Amino acid sequence: MSNVQNVRALAAETLYNVVDKGASLNQELPFASQGLPPKDKALLQQICYGVLRYLPSLENYCQHLVEDPLKGKRRIFQFLLYVGIYQLQHMRVPPHAAISETVNALAQLRALGLKGLINAILRSFQRQQVELEEKAKLIPVCLYNHPNWFIKQVKEAYPDSWEDILAENQQQAPMWLRVNQAQYSTQEYSDMLTANDIEHTLNPDFIDGIKLAKPRDVFSLPEFDTGACSVQDAAAQLAARFLEPKADDTILDACAAPGGKTCHILELADADVLALDSDSTRLERVKQNLTRIGLGADLQCGDASQPHTWWDEKLFDRILLDVPCSATGVIRRHPDIKWLRRASDIEDLAKLQGDILNSIWPLLKPGGTLVYATCSVLPQENQQQVAKFLANNDDAEHIPLHDKDTVTMPGLQLLPGESDGFYYAKLVKKI
Repeated sequence: MSNVQNVRALAAETLYNVVDKGASLNQELPFASQGLPPKDKALLQQICYGVLRYLPSLENYCQHLVEDPLKGKRRIFQFLLYVGIYQLQHMRVPPHAAISETVNALAQLRALGLKGLINAILRSFQRQQVELEEKAKLIPVCLYNHPNWFIKQVKEAYPDSWEDILAENQQQAPMWLRVNQAQYSTQEYSDMLTANDIEHTLNPDFIDGIKLAKPRDVFSLPEFDTGACSVQDAAAQLAARFLEPKADDTILDACAAPGGKTCHILELADADVLALDSDSTRLERVKQNLTRIGLGADLQCGDASQPHTWWDEKLFDRILLDVPCSATGVIRRHPDIKWLRRASDIEDLAKLQGDILNSIWPLLKPGGTLVYATCSVLPQENQQQVAKFLANNDDAEHIPLHDKDTVTMPGLQLLPGESDGFYYAKLVKKI
């Protein structure tokens, strides 16, 4: 018997687990990819990301094409249809191959009796594709391929650019590198990439960053294994720069996993860093990143909203507070966020963020700096959160990050585009 895995079957199983069971794509993909050759791993990722990007449209097409919806134990075959239709609509796979491989997936899914049905539905989509696409465009959730609650909130927050945000979320995110300034300047590393025929660009707004023309295996990058660079989005690279670490500072990196910002802080200054995270498994990622680069920090598993359970009562010079958030600024990297997140989550997250900010603030020395960060584009988690904190804490001084950064509309909001969607606000504790 052949051990060759059908990628379409794996994709259907993965998508079923994410959308219907609420699993994270970050967890499911590595599990589904085990033992696959690199080419098949890439195909599996492409299909899963694509289906999640266009899920409402795919659901709409199937509503027109399937007389009896596939429910209950047959629900996984609904996702197999999405896999097949996505290939026909968005991929360069020859149509006959897309259909045959999708139908062949039924052998691995132990449902050979559905071959005729799946084949017929996919061929019906081929015949009706133009008509179905035009009908779907009349429905906002299908036109934008985002949940209605999110479309509404983004439209309200960004009346002039909401469509651009939704469009960017549908694109593949760029691959950014952060150059380890303790080893090379950005220009020096750029020259090394050029010498290795790796096409890239620089951006003066992100002084540590290099954007690759196309994604590639990290171990093909010059001296990656010895820490010359790390993969980190340009927006995330601003965290350590806004924090402005100095030698011998005591610094708390709260909610630190997977450790990119921790490493960046230590690349910029020989500081005493405590990297805190509530997830011991994710904290192991911080350790791995530090080890590759050859840096050291104290690692602590603990809840940032409960400092009394881990804090030794020594005040910090600087605190980076990258709080748990909706991650709505990184949807293009994690398209499952659109379908795992609910409108009600935002209020709960905002409360948690406020609790963490209020709990961590007393740990900062007078004269010390705190940088508040999220990878969200929603004001409830960002400007409104910080404005409320400033109004309630007389010892907090707001430090503008740009010309329009005010106490009532504080911080810097980056939207998906050149970088991911991130928010930063900088506060200093009055002496």
